[in-house]
Amino acid sequence: MPYLCAHFKEKLTPDGEQVYFAVSADGFHWEEVNGGKPVLTSTMGAGGVRDIEIVRKKSGGFVLLATDLCIVKRMDENHNVDWRDINHNGSRFLSCWETDDLVHFSPQRLLYFGREDFGCLWAPEVFYDAPTEQYLIHWGSTVKADGYEHMSIYYTLTKDFIAFTQPAVFFSKKNAILDSHLVRVGDTYHLFYKNSDGPAANMHETSKSLFGPWTHDDGFDAVMRYYTNAGAYEGATTFTLPDGRWCLMLDFFGCPKEQMGYVPYVSPAPGNTAFRRADSEFSFPYGFKHGRFLEITEKEYRRLKK
Repeated sequence: MPYLCAHFKEKLTPDGEQVYFAVSADGFHWEEVNGGKPVLTSTMGAGGVRDIEIVRKKSGGFVLLATDLCIVKRMDENHNVDWRDINHNGSRFLSCWETDDLVHFSPQRLLYFGREDFGCLWAPEVFYDAPTEQYLIHWGSTVKADGYEHMSIYYTLTKDFIAFTQPAVFFSKKNAILDSHLVRVGDTYHLFYKNSDGPAANMHETSKSLFGPWTHDDGFDAVMRYYTNAGAYEGATTFTLPDGRWCLMLDFFGCPKEQMGYVPYVSPAPGNTAFRRADSEFSFPYGFKHGRFLEITEKEYRRLKK
């Protein structure tokens, strides 16, 4: 069972904040695509992209979404970044590409959802809601009403990635939250996210309904306390391995910039959050930053390898 990972790299040059692909024949051992160079380069908006999302459309083909942002271009001479300014004045757009074959891509588009009161739109992800045949796009943002100080998860619905419903709050807490990952296993919806403080940690909630109410997973909190140092991991994403285990990837940023990347955790089965850290089972050619892991066909895998 082959896989694709769409991601970016954390570097001190703008070529890191672009779209990269990597492939794996088994989900464990990964190799770069395109000689380790970007497969897509942003020429619009901020001129860079982060937090790469890719989803297979029900009608065929794929959609890629990404945060419209280039951190490197906002650094001072000491590589410092004013994150507060980005949350206030970052892009109100998401970058978008479409592809039928993962090799040839449509021109880049910037998606706008019709709200001028947003700060930067962070970490988009797409969830297909089969009962309504709609795609739910969710992301983290601050808004003008609270002085751009409190980040919540917002959403919009679309059938075609052209027309969108008015954005609304999907999930919010007293503390700021970011990096939402939504997946359905059986009849249960699983929501992973990063809590900003009190404590700063990755968290998990479940619901029997797409829009809640949500039940907090205290057991996952205990796993995170055991395996991670507070606050240094974010960007959760999951996929099912060929042996049936569930893999959680967390983006580790508590190290020098160009050493950052995903750390793998595995549990016995999808929906089971008794994860254990599993570095020794995986290999990567370099650090994969905040992206999406996706099952692909053997034909798609061979095409990407070429």
